[in-house]
Amino acid sequence: MTNVYFVRHAEPDMSVHDEGRPLTPKGLANSRLVTKFLSDKSIDIVFSSPFVRTVQTLKDFVESQSLKLNFVDDFRERHISNNWLPNFDEVSAKQWEDFSYKLPDGESLADVQSRNIRALENILVSHKDKNIVIGAHGTALSTLVYYFDKTWLIKNDVFPTCKMPMPWIVLLQFDKQKLLHIEKFEIISQPKRP
Repeated sequence: MTNVYFVRHAEPDMSVHDEGRPLTPKGLANSRLVTKFLSDKSIDIVFSSPFVRTVQTLKDFVESQSLKLNFVDDFRERHISNNWLPNFDEVSAKQWEDFSYKLPDGESLADVQSRNIRALENILVSHKDKNIVIGAHGTALSTLVYYFDKTWLIKNDVFPTCKMPMPWIVLLQFDKQKLLHIEKFEIISQPKRP
């Protein structure tokens, strides 16, 4: 069995309006909770989106385990637009209603899902029966889970907002490339939704 732990990055600094945004001090502190959670999972290899916030989320863990961080560009977050969007939530909702919807200079959720699935399938073939960590992003991770189980996001109170905690970990277990199980782990305390 192959265990893939997808780690959604910790809290980023949203005052930085490009993909190079780093983690906040709170995000850096919470990245140590990722280390604590993963430390006893016998992780063999770690992959990540190349974005700063995913790298910073996994940095403490890979250093503590003397592992290498392997970058996979296809695990990056969606490119929604070349410009900062004040109406991000509105555009995001349209994309979840129509997986092919995209702004002229952006990606659709179908695009994001396709490249994430392709990258994951390559890893499942080349690292069969390993324990794997993949540093990911909220929307990219949501489209990936949605590919395997369209009801899981709803049952686990993620959909339709797709706003899960930061950081957040989802385990996908595979027999070869067949999904056996999905399980979420909330490693930080979250206030209850009304």
